Order: sequence, then C-alpha cells, then structure tokens
Amino acid sequence: MFEIRVICDPADTDRVTSALSDTFTTGAVRTYSTRDGRRIRLYVTADHRPEPGPWPTPEEAYALAPSIVREIGWTARTAADKPFGEDLDREYWLRKAALLDRIALREDEEDIPGDASEVATEAARRLTEYDRTGEGDYHGAPHWPEHPATAADPRGYVRQEYAHWAKNH
Repeated sequence: MFEIRVICDPADTDRVTSALSDTFTTGAVRTYSTRDGRRIRLYVTADHRPEPGPWPTPEEAYALAPSIVREIGWTARTAADKPFGEDLDREYWLRKAALLDRIALREDEEDIPGDASEVATEAARRLTEYDRTGEGDYHGAPHWPEHPATAADPRGYVRQEYAHWAKNH
C-alpha cells in the first residue's frame, strides 16, 4: 500500500481521481487547497490491483449454453427483427461472439480447415469495443475491457462475460 499526492487544477480533480481508481485499488480521496488557493492537493491511499485469475475454460463458460443450432437461430432472428438503422444490444453481440467462439473451438477440435478462429476473434473484438465505449454493461471480473489481457485474448474475454451472463440471465 502507498500514498499518492497530486497537485492539480480544480477542474481536473474528477479526471485525475477517475484515472487513479482505474489504475489502482484506491481508498477515499482527501482534498485540500494549495497554499496559494489556486490548485487542489489530492491525497489517496492506493494499492496495486491483484493479478487477475485465468480465463474460464470453454467448458466452464459454455456449460449453460443452448445448442449451437439454437444460437444460430436466435442470432439470425434477432438481427432480422431489428428495424433498419436501430442498433443491436449487448446481449446480441455477446451471444454472437460466444456462438462464433464455440464454432471455432469445434473447428479446431475436429481439425477442420477454415477461418472460424479469425471470425470469432473479430466478433470478440467487437464485443470488447462495445463494452469499452460504455455502451455495454459488462461484468469485468477478473478482466475488464481495457485490461491488457483482454487485448491479448479477446475470446477469453467473451468466455468470461458469457459465463457471467449465462449464470445471471
């Protein structure tokens, strides 16, 4: 555990405290004026975030998933039923990414040549971007969308999010 002191313009206080809490596990922020009264001193107790655990295995993530055929049907119906120009919601992007991940896993398992792995990775990146922009209501434990491990393994992020969604849906 350590103490951080930041001297900043009062207008930057929220941005600075938000950045600190995104980077570290932080305690309450104590705020004091500087001697000249023009800037703010921020004091915060912080600690490194614990290293996240491993991604869920495909078996753990998709234990409650419906069949691939049912998910293909749901994904196609959901996309077809949306009025033109209306955005699809997070559930659609999550279930689509999980479906494509499951297809890619089966393709790899059965040693079938194809591009399912690349398509699944791209769908995973789309979900991650959706969550990163604040549109999605992601679980984020142990990895949040901005975490370096998510960028390194976007399909692992899909499995994490799908496992949480399936248990709570």
